[in-house]
Amino acid sequence: MSEEEKLLKDAKKLPWEDRLAHKNWKVRNEANVDLASVCDSITDPKDPRLREFGHLFRKTVADSNAPVQEKALDALIAFLKAADSDASRYGKEVCDAIAAKCLTGRPKTVQKAQEAFLLWVELEAVDAFLDTLEKAIKNKVAKAVVPAVDVMFQALSDFGSKIIPPKRILKMLPELFDHQDQNVRASAKGVTLELCRWIGKDPVKSILFEKMRDTMKKELEAELANVSVGAKPARKIRSEQDKEPEAEASSDVVGDRPSEEPVADGNILTPLEKSGFWDGVKATKWSERKEAVAELTKLASTKKIAPGDFSEICRTLKKLITDVNLAVAVEAIQAIGNLARGLRTHFSASSRFMLPVLLEKLKEKKPTVAEALTQTLQAMYKAGCLNLVDIIEGKNVKTAVKNKVPLVRSLTLNWLTFCLETSNKALILKAHKEYVPLCMECLNDGTPDVRDAAFSALAAIAKSVGMRPLEKSLEKLDDVRRKKLSEMIASSGGELAGTSSVTVQSSVGSTTTGNSEASFVRKSAASMLSGKRPAPVSKKAAPGKTGGSKKDGAVRNESSKSVEPPEDVEPAEMGLEEIENRLGSLVKPETISQLKSTVWKERLEATLSLKEEIVGLQELDKSVEILVRLLCAVPGWNEKNVQVQQQVIEIITYISSTAAKFPKKCVVLCITGTSERVADIKTRASAMKCLTAFCEAVGPGFVFERLYKIMKEHKNPKVLSEGLLWMVSAVDDFGVSLLKLKDVIDFCKDVGLQSSAAATRNATIKLLGVLHKFVGPDIKGFLNDVKPALLSALDTEYEKNPFEGTVAPKRVVKTSVSTSNSAGGLDSLPREDISSKITPNLLKGFESPDWKMRLESIEAVNKILEEANKRIQPTGTGELFGGLRGRLLDSNKNLVMQTLTTIGGVASAMGPTVEKASKGILSDVLKCLGDNKKHMRECTLAALDMWLGAVHLDKMIPYIIIALTDGKMGAEGRKDLFDWLTKQLAGLSDFVDAIHLLKPASTAMTDKSADVRKAAEGCISEILRVSGQETIEKNIKDIQGPALALVLEKVRPGYVQEPFESSKAMAGSLSKGVSKVSKSTSNGTLKQGNRSRALPTKGSRPDQITSAHDIAIQSQSLLNTKDSNKDDRERLVVRRIKFEELRAEQIQDLENDMMKFFREDLQKRLLSPDFKKQVDGLDILQKALPSLSKEIIEVLDILLRWFVLQLCKSNTTCLLKVLEVLPELFNTLKDEEYCLTEAEAAIFLPCLAEKLGHNIEKVREKMRELMKQIIQAYSVAKTFPYILEGLRSKNNRTRIECTDLIGYLLETCGTEINGLLKHLNMVASLTAERDGELRKAALNTMATGYKILGDDIWRYVGKLTDAQKSMLDDRFKWKIKEMEKRREGRPGDARAALRRSVRENGPEVAEQSGDLPQMVPGPLFPRQNYSEQVLERNPVPQTIAGVNGPTDWNEALDIIMFGSPEQSVEGMKVVCHELAQASNDPDESAIDELVKDADGLVSCLANKVAKTFDVSLMGASSRSCKYVLNTLMQTFQNKKLAHAVKEGTLTSLITELLLWLLDERVPRMEDGSQLLKALNVLMLKILDNADRTSSFVVLISLLRPLDPSRWPSPATAEGYAIRNQKFSDLVVKCLIKLTKLLQSTIYEVDLDRLLQSIHVYLQELGMEEIRRRAGADDKPLRMVKTVLHELVKLRGAAIKGHLSLVPIDMRPQPIILAYIDLNLETLAAARMLTATGPVGQTHWTDSTANNPSPPANSADVQLKQELGAIFKKIGDKQTSTIGLYDLYHITKAYPKVDIFSQLQNASEAFRTYIRDGLAQVEKNAAAGRTPSSLPLSTPPPSSLTLPSPDIPSLDVKPLMNPRSDSYTDDIRASNINPGTLDAIRERMRTMQLASEPVSKAMMPTNENLSTDNIPPMNQQNIPPSQMEAETPHPHPVGLPMDEKALSGLQARMQRLKGGSLEHM
Repeated sequence: MSEEEKLLKDAKKLPWEDRLAHKNWKVRNEANVDLASVCDSITDPKDPRLREFGHLFRKTVADSNAPVQEKALDALIAFLKAADSDASRYGKEVCDAIAAKCLTGRPKTVQKAQEAFLLWVELEAVDAFLDTLEKAIKNKVAKAVVPAVDVMFQALSDFGSKIIPPKRILKMLPELFDHQDQNVRASAKGVTLELCRWIGKDPVKSILFEKMRDTMKKELEAELANVSVGAKPARKIRSEQDKEPEAEASSDVVGDRPSEEPVADGNILTPLEKSGFWDGVKATKWSERKEAVAELTKLASTKKIAPGDFSEICRTLKKLITDVNLAVAVEAIQAIGNLARGLRTHFSASSRFMLPVLLEKLKEKKPTVAEALTQTLQAMYKAGCLNLVDIIEGKNVKTAVKNKVPLVRSLTLNWLTFCLETSNKALILKAHKEYVPLCMECLNDGTPDVRDAAFSALAAIAKSVGMRPLEKSLEKLDDVRRKKLSEMIASSGGELAGTSSVTVQSSVGSTTTGNSEASFVRKSAASMLSGKRPAPVSKKAAPGKTGGSKKDGAVRNESSKSVEPPEDVEPAEMGLEEIENRLGSLVKPETISQLKSTVWKERLEATLSLKEEIVGLQELDKSVEILVRLLCAVPGWNEKNVQVQQQVIEIITYISSTAAKFPKKCVVLCITGTSERVADIKTRASAMKCLTAFCEAVGPGFVFERLYKIMKEHKNPKVLSEGLLWMVSAVDDFGVSLLKLKDVIDFCKDVGLQSSAAATRNATIKLLGVLHKFVGPDIKGFLNDVKPALLSALDTEYEKNPFEGTVAPKRVVKTSVSTSNSAGGLDSLPREDISSKITPNLLKGFESPDWKMRLESIEAVNKILEEANKRIQPTGTGELFGGLRGRLLDSNKNLVMQTLTTIGGVASAMGPTVEKASKGILSDVLKCLGDNKKHMRECTLAALDMWLGAVHLDKMIPYIIIALTDGKMGAEGRKDLFDWLTKQLAGLSDFVDAIHLLKPASTAMTDKSADVRKAAEGCISEILRVSGQETIEKNIKDIQGPALALVLEKVRPGYVQEPFESSKAMAGSLSKGVSKVSKSTSNGTLKQGNRSRALPTKGSRPDQITSAHDIAIQSQSLLNTKDSNKDDRERLVVRRIKFEELRAEQIQDLENDMMKFFREDLQKRLLSPDFKKQVDGLDILQKALPSLSKEIIEVLDILLRWFVLQLCKSNTTCLLKVLEVLPELFNTLKDEEYCLTEAEAAIFLPCLAEKLGHNIEKVREKMRELMKQIIQAYSVAKTFPYILEGLRSKNNRTRIECTDLIGYLLETCGTEINGLLKHLNMVASLTAERDGELRKAALNTMATGYKILGDDIWRYVGKLTDAQKSMLDDRFKWKIKEMEKRREGRPGDARAALRRSVRENGPEVAEQSGDLPQMVPGPLFPRQNYSEQVLERNPVPQTIAGVNGPTDWNEALDIIMFGSPEQSVEGMKVVCHELAQASNDPDESAIDELVKDADGLVSCLANKVAKTFDVSLMGASSRSCKYVLNTLMQTFQNKKLAHAVKEGTLTSLITELLLWLLDERVPRMEDGSQLLKALNVLMLKILDNADRTSSFVVLISLLRPLDPSRWPSPATAEGYAIRNQKFSDLVVKCLIKLTKLLQSTIYEVDLDRLLQSIHVYLQELGMEEIRRRAGADDKPLRMVKTVLHELVKLRGAAIKGHLSLVPIDMRPQPIILAYIDLNLETLAAARMLTATGPVGQTHWTDSTANNPSPPANSADVQLKQELGAIFKKIGDKQTSTIGLYDLYHITKAYPKVDIFSQLQNASEAFRTYIRDGLAQVEKNAAAGRTPSSLPLSTPPPSSLTLPSPDIPSLDVKPLMNPRSDSYTDDIRASNINPGTLDAIRERMRTMQLASEPVSKAMMPTNENLSTDNIPPMNQQNIPPSQMEAETPHPHPVGLPMDEKALSGLQARMQRLKGGSLEHM
C-alpha cells in the first residue's frame, strides 16, 4: 500500500470536522464524497445526523481547491434534499459563504451553487436567501452579480410571489439598471419582466419605470407586450410537498368532465331511483341493462357527489363487471370510475370491495375494456379512494401479479407503477418494503411485458426515494438486469423530482453529482428578453423541482406525454357553392364565372388572372385549402384543354411551394389528377414538378403512400410507368430517410416487376437501382425470389448506382415529418419480428442431451435468419441469446464453432440493437479465444467481424478489455485478439475510445510470450495513431509498472522516463506551465525532483512543479553523441596497470565531458553530491541501456570514468546501484559484440581490481561476480595482469580476492594462460603473510594448482621457507584425500594423460617452460561465431570424460562441443579414429551410419575453430588448432560425409577458414606456417568434395561485404574496406576453381538454385551499382558474370529452363535475364555454344551454322541437330565421356527415339562402343557417380562416319580482354585453343587417377599438416593446376600408369600458359 492510500485510509477514522479541514486536499475531497453519500442515504428528515452536519458546510463550500469545493456543494445539495425546514437555521451563514466563494468559480460550481440557493428557499430560508442576494448584487465583479440575479429570477419563477416577496426584489432592482456591465442590466430586465407575470404590469411600472433611463423604458415596453399575467408556481416548499394534493386531483377531474353538472346538489341517489335503475339492471336485454348503467354513469359524472349508501349500487356494479355483454361491462366500469371521482375518500370501502374483480377483469383483450379498466383504476387512486398501503394489505395485488394470465400480471404492474409515480415520498417509504420483493419476483417472469412492467415499477420507486431501499435486492440481480434498470432510471431522471440516484452503482456518493446535474436546469434572467412567454407549468415538467413529492412530477409527466392529434388527411365533401361562400372576396366573382365557362379560352384567361390574384395575396396560408378546392372543382381535373391543365398545375405548384404550411388534405385532393397528368407527355414536366413540390411540403413518404394505390389500380399503364420514373427522381432528390422502404420494395416486387409492360419493369429496375445507391447491397436480400432475368438487369443497374453511404439529400422538406414516417436511412430496410418463430421446442432443443438435436436447433436459427432476409428485430430474442450462450460452453467443439457462426449471423441481421438485446453474450464469445485450437479461434474472430459489422467498435471495447485481462485466456488467444484489434484500428483514422485499450495492451507488452508482446506492440502503435498523442498523455496515468516505460517510448521516441516523474506530469499541458509530481511508477516511493526554484512560501501549494523548460529537456535524447570524438579522448588515457586515485583536474575533465554529451537532467543527477539523485540518474541510465546501446558505446570511456569515481566513494547505496548497473552494461556491450579498447580497459580494470577488497561483504560479493563476468567475457590474457597487480595491493582483502580469482582462473582455464605458472610463486609467497585469511586463500589456490599440475607444481613455487613448504605439503595431502573421496583420480593424472596423447599424435606441447611468450593482442570481447550457438561458454569440468578420455562417438561429440580446447582434443582423437575405420570399411555401411551426424560434427568443429585459435592467440599451445583442422580434413576427405553437410553449416565453416587465412596474427602463432598450410589444404578439400551447389551458393553469398564483427581481431591501420577486398579476392579464387570444373561437374550442380543465388546477388546490387562497379573493375561482380557466362556457354538456351526459382514475371525484369540474353547472343555470334541441354528445349547449337534456315518448330530437326553434336563429342577422345552422358540423358528424355537409326553409316565398332558406354553410364548413374569422378575406361574408335553434317571443331578465343568482366583470362595468348587445354587437363586427371590404388589408406595427421608444397593462400598463391593435382578422387579407375606422359602433359600445359596465369 502506498503512502497516499495509507493516508486516505487513516483519515477515514478521523471526525468529520478534522476530515473536512484536513491539509491534504484529497482527504477533504473524499470526506465530502462520503458526506454526500451519508446524506443521500438518510430517508427521515428528523434523523439526528442531519443536526450534526448542518454547521459543517459554512467552511466546506469556501474551500480554496476547486474540485473539493464542487464536491462540498454536492454534499450540501444532498443534505438539503434530506433535511426539512429545521435546517433553515444554518441558511444565513451557508448562503453567505456560497455567495462569497462559489459564484465566480467554474460553470458547474456556479450551477450547483444556484441549485443550493433554491433548495434553501424550498426549506423556507427565504429571508436568509434574499439577504445574501442583497450583498451579492453589490459585488464589484460583474461575473459574480449575473449568477446572483439569475438565481433570484429562477426563485421567483419557480416558487412564485407568495414565497418570494416582490417588495424585496423591487428594492434591489433599481441599482442594477445602471450597472456598467450589460449582462447585469439584461438580467435585471429579465427579473422585471418576471415580476410583471406575477404582480401585474401596472405595479411594476409605477414603482420601477420612474427609476429607469428612457432607453431601458422603451426596451421594456416592447418586451411587456409579450408578457402574460397570471403565472403559476412550478415548485412548492418542502412542507407543502408532503400534503395530499386533493385540490389538484379535483381540478384534474373537473377538467375531464363536461362543464354542465347533471345534479346541482350532488345527491344522485334520488334521481337514480326515479330513473328505473334497479329494474333496468335486472333486465334480460343487454341494451336495457346498458341504458340503466349509462344513466348512473351520467349522474355520477358530477363534480362532487354527496355521500350516501352506495353499497347496493356497488354490489350491482360488481356483478355487471362480469356481464356476458362487454358493452354492459364497459359501462359498469366507467360508472365505477365516475363514482370514485365524485365520492373520493367516501368511496374507499367500495373501492377495496371491487378491486379484486377489476384486476381479474384485466384479462380481457378488447381494447375498450382494457382502456376503461385502466382509467377507472387510475381514477380510484387519484381520487384518494385507495392508497399504497391499502392496495398491498388487501393482498389483491399480490394475487393479481401471480395470475396465470400474463396480461393481468403486466397491466396490474403498470397500474402499480402509476400509483407509485403519483404518490408522495412518505407513502412510498412506508410501503416500499412490500412492493420491492413483489417486483423483484416479477423480474423472473417468462413474459417480456411482465418483466418490463416490473422494471418500470422498480424505477418509479428508485426515482422517488433513491437507490437505498433497493440495494439489498439489487445484489441478487445479474449485470444485464442491473444495467437495464439503471438505464430506465436515467432515461427519466430529469422528469421526476426527488431522485437521489439515477444510476445503479455501489457507490452512492458517485450518484449524487449525477442527480444534481440531471434534476437542475439553470435559467437565465436574460432569456426573458427573447419575447417568448415561459411555458405553462401544467404542460411541462419543472426542472428545478428537487423535493421529495412525486405528485406534481407525475402530473407534469402525464401531461407532457400528450401528443398533438394527428392531422386529418381525408378531405370532407364540399360543394362549389360552399366553396364560393367561403372564398368571399378573396377571388373576383368574374374569375370564378369564367372558370365555369365552356369556352376554353375564357377558362385559360381565368386561370391566368387567378394566378395573378393568388400571387398578390398577403396571407396565402389561411386560404390554401379553399383555393385548392376551388381549382379541383373548376375547372377541375377533368379539364380537357392542355393549356388550362398546365395553368392549374402551375398554380397548385406555386401554392404548395409558397405557403408556410400546405395541408395533407390538399395533397389528397390533387394527387390523383396530378398523377394522371404525369402520364400525358404534354403536362408531364409540370405534373412531376408539382409532385416534387408536394414532397417538399409534406414529405415524400406521404406522397409515395398515396401514389401506390393510385398507380396500382389505374387503368392507364402510363400512370404506373411514369409515376415510377418520377419516384426515381424523388428518391434521388430526397434520399430514403423519409420513406418506408419496406412499402417501396414490396410495391416494386408485387406491382412494378410483375407488370407485363416493359416500360414499367424498366422504370421499376431504375427505382431499385437508385435505392441501392442509398441503402447498399442489403437490398438484394429482399429480391431473391425475383426471376433470374430481372435479377441480371438489377445487377447491371446496381453497378450504375454504386452504394455511396450516407449522402446528403439534394432537397429538404419544409415542415417536420413524424418520425414514424421517417424510419429510413442506412438502416431503414425492413426488419422482421421473429419472436413467434422462437418456440419453446426450439429453445428446449438447445439443452437437449443429444448433440444432433442441439445442432438442429442451431441450424433452425440459421434458417429463420435466411427467411427473414437476414434482417430481424430484437423483439423476443432474449431467450434465443440465452440458448446460444449455453452452446458456447458445449463439450462438442464443432457445435461451439457452429454457434459462433450463428451468433455472428444474428448480430449481423439485428444490426445496432444487438448490443442491448444480446445480454452481454459478447463476453462469452470472446472467451472462446482461449481455446487452443486454431480453427476455434478463427471462428471466434469471424464472429467478431460480423458483430463489428452490426455495432461500432466502441460498443465492443468494454468486453474486449475484460477478455484481455482474463487470466484464463491463453497466449495464442491474446495474440489473435491483439492482431484483430490492430487490423480494425488500422482502418480507422480517428477513434478516441481506443484509449481504453492502452492499459491492457501496455500490460501485455510485458507478457512472457514473445508473440503476445509483438502483437500488443503493434496494437499500441495503432492506438497511438487513432487516439492522438494528447489523448494518450492525458490517460497515461492509468499505466503502471514496467509497461509505462515501453508506452512512453512509443509516445515520445528517444524519451526515457525518469523515476521520480509522475505520469500526470507527462500528461499535463505545456500551456499551463506546471504539472504535478507524484509517485514513482517503478518503486512506489516519493522522490524529490530537481528543484530549480526557491522553496514555496507559506501560502503556496506544497506540490512540486516542473516547468515547461524541464519538460522540453526531458523530451530530448538522453545522450548527444553528435560531436563526440572518442579516439581523441582515448589518446589522452594513461595506460597503467596499477590504480591511482582520480586527480581534481581529471574529475573536472569528466564533468566537462558529461555536460557536453549527457542530457542536462541526467548529468545534473549523476554529478550531484546528493546520492539519491545519483541513484535516480542511474535508474534513468539503466532503463535506457537496451535502447541507446550505440550511443552508450560512443561515450563508454566517459561512463567508465564516472563509475571509477563512484567506486572510490563511500556511499553504500550509490555503490550498490553502480554494481547493479555495471553487469547490465557489460551484457549490453556483449549483445552488441563490442570489444573494449585498451584505453577503456585501462580506465576501469585497475580500479575494479583494487576495490575488490571492500570492507562490506555484500559489495565484495557483487564486485567478485562482476570480475568473474569480465574474466568469462574478456580475453583472460588481458584481465590477468590486473588481477596480478592486485596481489601487490596494500589492502589485505584485495589480495585475498585476487588470490581467489587466480585459483578460479586455474580451475576454469587450466594452465593455458601465458605467465600464470610463472607467477604462481607470488601466490606461494603469500603463505608467509601474518593475515590468516590471506594465507588460507593462498593455500587454497596452490591446492587448485596442485590438482592440475601434480608434483610439477613445486617447479613454480619459487624459494620458500621450510615452514611454507610444510604448509603447502599439508594442504596438498589434504587435496589428495579430497580428490580420492570425489573419485577424481590423482593430482596431475589428467594433464599427464594429455601429454602422453600429444607425444603419440603430434608435437610436444610447449607449456612447461613457464616463460611468458610474446602476448598477442586479442579482443576483450571475442568475436561471436555465426553458426549454431554453443550452449555454455564455460568449459566442462575436468571429470567429464575421466582420465582415459571419451569412450564412444556421442561422448566425443559432447567433449568437443562443451569441453575446453585441451579437453576437446581427446574427443577429436576418437572422431578421427572412427572416421578412419569407417573409410576402410569395404561395404561403406559404417560411413552410412556416420552420415546422419556429419552436419552436427562439422557445425561443432566450425565453432571450435574460432575458440581454439582464440586460446592459442592468448599464448596457449596450437595443438588444439591442429587437431580441429585435421578432424575437418578427415571428414571432408569422404565425399558422402562432405555431401551431408548443410548449406548453413558450410557457410559458417568456409567463412571461418577464410577469415583465419587472412588473419595477420596466425603466422606469429606457434607453428603458424603449418596452420596456414593446413587451412589451405582443408579449403581445397572442401571445394573438391562438398556439395557443388551448396559451395557455389555459399561462395556467391560471401561476395557481399562481411559484417565487421566477424573479423577475429579489431581493425588496425587498414580499414574494413581493405579487409573485405582481401576476403572477396579469396572467395573469387575459390569460385574460379569451381567454375573451371563446371564442364565436367555440371550435372552435379542444381542449376536452378545456382541461378537463384546469382539473381539475388545481382538484384541486391541494382543496375546503378552494377554500372558503377563495372567501371571500377570490381572482382566479385566480374566473377559472378563469369559463372553465368560459363553456365550459358555449357547449357546454351536451355539455361532458361532452369529459372524456376527466379521471379521472371516481376517488373522491372530481373537483371539476370538481360545477362543471359546478352551471353546467348555473343556466344551464338561466336559459334561457341555447346549443345548439352535437354532435348526438346530450343537452344543454339553449332549445327545452325551449316543449316541457316531450319524449320522453326520442327522437333525432329532439332533432335537430329542435337544428336549430331553429341556424336561429334563422342568421336572426340577428350569429350567422349561428356558426350556419352549427354546421349544417356537424351535416351531417358525420349525413350521411343531409336538413336541407332542415326548411326547407319557408322562402323559396327563405334555402335558397339556407344552401346557399351551407355550401359556403363547407366550403371554409374545408379551408383550415384558422375562423369567427373569416373571417365570411361577405353577411348572411342577413331573412325566415325556420321549421317548428320560434319561439325568442325571451333577455335574458341576469349570473349573479353584480360580486363573484361570474366575470369577466363587465364588464357592470355590469343593463339591458344582452350579446347587443347581442356583436353590436357582431362588426360592429366585420367592418368593421375590411374596412379592411385583402389583402397588408399588415409594419410597420417602429421603428414597432411606438414605438406610443404602447399603454400598458404595469403602468402603464396596456388596455381589451379597444382590445386587440382592435390585433390585426389576417391574412385580411381584401373588405367595403366604413365608417369612420363603425365609429366609431359604438365610441362605442355605450363608452356601453353607461359607462366602468365593468375595465381589463386
